Amino acid sequence: MKKSDLAVGLYLLAAIVFLIIPMNSVILDILLALNFSISLVILFNSMFTKEVLGMSAFPTILLLTTVFRISLNVSSTKLILTTGNPGNVVRVFGDVVAGGDLVIGIIVFIILILVQFMVINKGSERVSEVTARFTLDAMPGKQMAIDADLNTGAITDAEAKRRREKIQEESAFFGSMDGATKYVKGDATAGLIMTVINLVGGTVMGMMRLGMPAMEAFEHYAILTMGNGLVNQIPSLMISMATGLLVTKVSKEADFSDILIKQLFSIPKVLYIVGGSMILMGLFTPLNALLFSSYGLIFIISGRRIADRLEIVEIEEEVSEEEASANEIRKPENVASLLQVDPIELEFGYGIIPLADTNQGGDLLDRVVLIRRQIALEMGCVVPMIRLRDNIQLNPNQYIIKIKGIQVSEGKILFDHYMAMNPGYVEEEITGIPTFEPSFHLPAIWITEGQRERAETLGYTVVDPPSIIATHLTEIIRSHIHELLSRQDVQNLINNIQDANQALISELVPKLLSVGEIQKVLQNLLREGISIRDLVTIFETLADYAPTTRDTDVLTEYVRQSLKRAISSKYFPAGEMTSVVTLDPKIEQDIMGSIKQTEQGAYLTLDPEVTGKIMESVQAELQKLEDLGKNPIIITSPIVRMYFKRMTQDYFKDLIVVSYNEIDSNVELQSVGMVTV
Repeated sequence: MKKSDLAVGLYLLAAIVFLIIPMNSVILDILLALNFSISLVILFNSMFTKEVLGMSAFPTILLLTTVFRISLNVSSTKLILTTGNPGNVVRVFGDVVAGGDLVIGIIVFIILILVQFMVINKGSERVSEVTARFTLDAMPGKQMAIDADLNTGAITDAEAKRRREKIQEESAFFGSMDGATKYVKGDATAGLIMTVINLVGGTVMGMMRLGMPAMEAFEHYAILTMGNGLVNQIPSLMISMATGLLVTKVSKEADFSDILIKQLFSIPKVLYIVGGSMILMGLFTPLNALLFSSYGLIFIISGRRIADRLEIVEIEEEVSEEEASANEIRKPENVASLLQVDPIELEFGYGIIPLADTNQGGDLLDRVVLIRRQIALEMGCVVPMIRLRDNIQLNPNQYIIKIKGIQVSEGKILFDHYMAMNPGYVEEEITGIPTFEPSFHLPAIWITEGQRERAETLGYTVVDPPSIIATHLTEIIRSHIHELLSRQDVQNLINNIQDANQALISELVPKLLSVGEIQKVLQNLLREGISIRDLVTIFETLADYAPTTRDTDVLTEYVRQSLKRAISSKYFPAGEMTSVVTLDPKIEQDIMGSIKQTEQGAYLTLDPEVTGKIMESVQAELQKLEDLGKNPIIITSPIVRMYFKRMTQDYFKDLIVVSYNEIDSNVELQSVGMVTV
């Protein structure tokens, strides 16, 4: 057993034992002195700890000291009533308070008890309640602030975890303190009751058992009662003060004394005013002129010294800044820091800063956090940190989106305006500034706040500026997510499922496929918008077919067929007839006949003229689907699908190419045309 465990155990055991077993006056003196010293230790620890969590065990300490103090109070009460001699400590405290005059002593004692009960205890209890309530109410906001800092790259994952744990510890601490302050209040109440019992019971016992006259018995036991009350109430008062200091502590960076001195005596003109006022009061009122003038001179001299010190500090700071600037110019540039490229960046002009500034009510940072969560749920992979920064070189209302340092898209918004889009069936027009929605390039109109309600009533889709930017950013991430998936990301995905699928991972990586080859398969799926969230099914399929082929394109097709339920639910709604276009078997044969296999993979050698005719036919057939308001979907045979998709991807970026093996058996299809030459 550790010494600390033994000490705490004996402390608690003593409190319980002495509630039952009587003790003599010598042991009581020792324990009362111990109680007094422990109370001082707690008080000064509470004063000088830099933050409340430095004494996170305070609620437990409060309980232990309260029980110990009550135990001593009970023991001293037993000695007062039985022997009339509770020991040296109690008697000395009583004599000091009485000061030779019993009436004055009783009045002083009552005042001390009232201060303890009505001021210190009551205030600590109220502050604890309010602090606990506000701490719990502030938790969601603090959590969102941590997520925003993490999302912008201001802090690391480890720092974010540490901050979250600290918030939880603070909420648990203040919640416990809210209840623990009731111990102090109850202890004070019990002390008052015991004081009355000691006074009345002691006087009766002195008269009946010791044969003392009534007045002598009252005086004798009144002194003992006051001594017993003080020797217990003063430590209780110190604990109450410690409680108040902890729950009102606001600074986490300096000692209590430093804060007080700095905040009270750091402004020279305040000291000048106070000093002048004191001198005037001493000279022009009946107050003691020497005393008040002396204080006034002390304040004025102190203010002058503080002003001189502040001037010196200001000069030193200016010199330090100049030296730092000179050293910065002289030292060789740290080129390594310039080489890092952020995966995703959102840069915006100064007019958009209020949308990203939480102090101005902006929620763009929160929306970016939700984007990462949404993409993770939809696509099954983690989006890298999205860097947000302002760029004074941009127009005030312009923003650009970069992928790996290269601009891929841009947009403009009007602050304090809303974008209204006609879904196609609204006939009445509204006045505004014509524009285009940046994500899908649909025609739209900028309208004011006053026009918003009318536009929504007419049927327009009305979107605020943060939603416009968030939607645009989401679409860009979706279309480039395959580029952002690195080998390290793939390794992290493997690690996430490894514990529950040891046999699968040990068979697949690295015996059958390397991390890089798995990365290519996952990138192929993401490139066509297929979610990789079901990693177990994907890896099971790769483990089945990797022994026969390591061609990542072919393996991708096998994986797509294993994910046919997910593909069908994505493109073919249940219970609805889906219109599609099919591919002429002759074109499929021509494509298969033009495939050339090399060490770097397969490619098509189709005649450019034939390719052009196929693209013209695809355009014509997709127009039919567009006229019907349907998605552009072409169905092919499994062996041709990836080659046909590769051939058309530069011409039709939104074209969906699905093979027959990727369609669930309960899907209903309707062919509205065939791509032919």
